[in-house]
Amino acid sequence: MNIIINGETRAVTEDTVTVIDLLKKYQLEDARIAVEQNGNILMKEEWDETLLGEQDKIEIVHFVGGG
Repeated sequence: MNIIINGETRAVTEDTVTVIDLLKKYQLEDARIAVEQNGNILMKEEWDETLLGEQDKIEIVHFVGGG
């Protein structure tokens, strides 16, 4: 399946079914991030139940501290 992550098309394997699976693949599940799927911001509690679909547009944004 192909999805678009931060503007780049990427192929994901059959075991990448949910948003949390995707984040684990990139070792981001514990990072301070925000995730948007097809224009909808997802709450962290939704990551494990939100299914990925062909050509989904996923935006992953890192929070950076500082002043």
